[in-house]
Amino acid sequence: MFKYFVIFSMFISAAHAEPAKERFGRVGTAAPMEARAIGNYARGCLAGAQALPINGETWQVMRLSRNRNWGHPNLISFLEGFAKQVPQVSSWNGLLVGDLAQPRGGPMLTGHASHQIGLDADIWLVPMPKITLSREQREEMSATNMVRPDRLDVSPAWTPDHLNVIKTAAQHPQVERILVNAAIKKALCREASGNRAWLQKIRPYYGHDHHFHVRLSCPAGEGDCIAQDPVILGEGCGEALDYWFSDAVLNPRKSTKPVKPKPPMQLEQLPEACKTVLIAK
Repeated sequence: MFKYFVIFSMFISAAHAEPAKERFGRVGTAAPMEARAIGNYARGCLAGAQALPINGETWQVMRLSRNRNWGHPNLISFLEGFAKQVPQVSSWNGLLVGDLAQPRGGPMLTGHASHQIGLDADIWLVPMPKITLSREQREEMSATNMVRPDRLDVSPAWTPDHLNVIKTAAQHPQVERILVNAAIKKALCREASGNRAWLQKIRPYYGHDHHFHVRLSCPAGEGDCIAQDPVILGEGCGEALDYWFSDAVLNPRKSTKPVKPKPPMQLEQLPEACKTVLIAK
């Protein structure tokens, strides 16, 4: 009897130690619950997710094998409406949509620290082609790097259409911020005209050379969703960008000391309600 108790205890301990990303990454369907974003963008989960259809008149979802085309209903509604606007403000046929969230949100097996509560979406900086891409093409096609090799400005692939598409997203009242490479922010600052208030939402961040990252605000009335601090007032242009073009950022020194990886996030580190979301049937 004692032997079986020890084995059972070992099994429970092993399950307890399994990273949250493994547990959320295995679930292929949404939690059948009322839609709710729980926690913050980098530490949370998603109840009642909806899937963005992989094909729309003005969008196509990429990297289908990842099963990351899930989001809060607010995000799905925003993307469908935004995609319809794109051909009206640019020469693009529509959007190529990258990662949203997993079916129940939570930490991902690879790639993102955020995208956990169904309010984040990556949009490729490439127009949707006129043809419907095959599943194989969606796995193998690469996005275009919009940043120059020296990292100081955008590449020749940058066009006014890119500005118009990003501007249109930023002007949506539900959009809380948009993350882009600093070189892209620099180009937007240089080229934007008229009412430039939308530039406040455009925030430079590491990476984001090939896509822009749209983040929606917490849905009204959902108290379990933890908002970020408000974006800094002002356009964020000029001297505000100097840090991102400093030598320390563009050419960081490699540490001679081995970097100890952070331990993976455990389920217990997420909001308590995420346990219910994970096992809901």
